[in-house]
Amino acid sequence: MIQTFLATLNPMLTLFICMVLGFILSKLNILPENASKVMAKLETYIFCPALSFYTMARNCTIANIGEHGLNIIIFSVVIAVAIALSYALNGVFVKDKKSYDRGVYLYALAFANLGYVGDPLVLALFGDVGLSYYKLACLPLTVLIYVWGISVLVPKKENAGKFSAFKNLLNVPTVALVIGIIVGLLGGGEFILGKEGDMNFIGSTLNSLKDCMGPVAMIIAGCTVAQYKIKPMLTNKKVYFATTLRLIVLPAVLVALAFGVKCLLNVCFNLAIDNFIIHLAFVAFGAPLGLNTVVFPEAYGGDAKTGAGMAMISHTLCVISIPLMYALVAMLFPL
Repeated sequence: MIQTFLATLNPMLTLFICMVLGFILSKLNILPENASKVMAKLETYIFCPALSFYTMARNCTIANIGEHGLNIIIFSVVIAVAIALSYALNGVFVKDKKSYDRGVYLYALAFANLGYVGDPLVLALFGDVGLSYYKLACLPLTVLIYVWGISVLVPKKENAGKFSAFKNLLNVPTVALVIGIIVGLLGGGEFILGKEGDMNFIGSTLNSLKDCMGPVAMIIAGCTVAQYKIKPMLTNKKVYFATTLRLIVLPAVLVALAFGVKCLLNVCFNLAIDNFIIHLAFVAFGAPLGLNTVVFPEAYGGDAKTGAGMAMISHTLCVISIPLMYALVAMLFPL
């Protein structure tokens, strides 16, 4: 258990240090005000697409597509319950149904930072093959984030007709993911990227670029949080409650649900599914609160203070919560 804790703590500390660096450099005005926006474009148009395409083209094959499909089914059930729980719980934080913050809490309780934190964590723990399983299992979450999730963060009156779920779904990382899946299923990954251990220039370039995704994402997180006053974020008791739900309570409930669905499929259809899906479910639902609760309110004229507080507190506390919780998951559901 201690070895699992330390193995998980190392990548979490790496990401946390990057966030602190972004925060300090922004507070000292070493980075310009638009630094986070520039880095966000690098993430969106270069680093994330490189990670998505490389991982899928290399590891998404006909041989394992059946297991991918079972993982997607399990994740679909879990995210449906997660959204139901978010609707049931968000009224505890904001009573006024017309309040903008109600949508912020709704999104935060439904979705974790499954990409910018989840991807590098899975990559560190399980490598490219594990990441390919994670990315495909998370497809239902990715679709729901862009089709439904972001819509709750967009102020309705001020942005009537401006928000397009379909347009947001057609983003570069998602398109790169789909193209990578197609290339992988057609068996073209080795031709485009080269053999493992002997990659061509395309494979080497994409491999280098994808490694930048996690650290740069956390630098962006630090820069974003640095734009707000610290004291109001630290004194909002509701944010601590939401963070506790996000990092401890909801992951425990949803991991147990994933295990239950796995067992049900085994009993009803005699489908043997190993515990790896439970580990992936923990990462997807046990990650900290995402940055969309800051980025989209700012983009569409909403109040981003609550989201910024969630991002700062949850990304700080997850450095300990994720290694501890994952060590427990690994003990209860060994691979």
